[in-house]
Amino acid sequence: MSHTGSSGGQPGPQRTTDRSTALSEPARAYAELVAGNRRFVDGAPRHPNQDAGHRAAVADGQHPFAVIVGCSDSRLAAEIIFDRGLGDLFVVRTAGHTAGPEVLGSVEYAVTVLGTPLVVVLGHDSCGAVQAARESAATGTAPSGHLRAVVDAVLPSLRRAVSEGVDDIDGIVDIHIAQTVETLLGQSPVLADEVARGRCAVVGVSYRLAAGAVRPVAAVPAGFATVETPASTDPAAPATV
Repeated sequence: MSHTGSSGGQPGPQRTTDRSTALSEPARAYAELVAGNRRFVDGAPRHPNQDAGHRAAVADGQHPFAVIVGCSDSRLAAEIIFDRGLGDLFVVRTAGHTAGPEVLGSVEYAVTVLGTPLVVVLGHDSCGAVQAARESAATGTAPSGHLRAVVDAVLPSLRRAVSEGVDDIDGIVDIHIAQTVETLLGQSPVLADEVARGRCAVVGVSYRLAAGAVRPVAAVPAGFATVETPASTDPAAPATV
């Protein structure tokens, strides 16, 4: 990771983002992501900040306006589905967007050192990690190797789905996205403090693999994700969270 405005210095305790060069407000950052996703869905991407000139401009420092805590699924490339470029997004990806210490540390680095004002949990329909956890719970067997850690991280979402009477896979995915939002805030007092001070927001969104659109599932502060998304035309999808 490159420390903002330096050529390899160590992360410090203070935020160093040049606010004049970043999308500093959480709502503005979220609106920018929504606009990019709309362009992607409409087949009219602009591919911003992907030219050689911008590559050179961000070589000495980064000012990402959003952290994306996303699933590692190969069809979930954040810069593509949000139509962004170099230096725009600070992306952390694990199978099933599970949030261990390294993920939490990465998020805290972006929020406190780089001054990134928005954290987005990016899940998707038909998530393989959720399906694997569901199968493990149903059969009473655990996968071998380190895959077990992924399944174990998803199991609390499965138990929550059962308690809420949710049985369909995409409904469970929504619960898992919301659970990850809560995990990030519950396990990181640093992030929770940034949100409480109004300097950051956390939003969970679900991506539809076929349609290419995201829709909000959970948000802290409550009611934050009020910007209309391409998926809001789906009558089953909430317009705000």
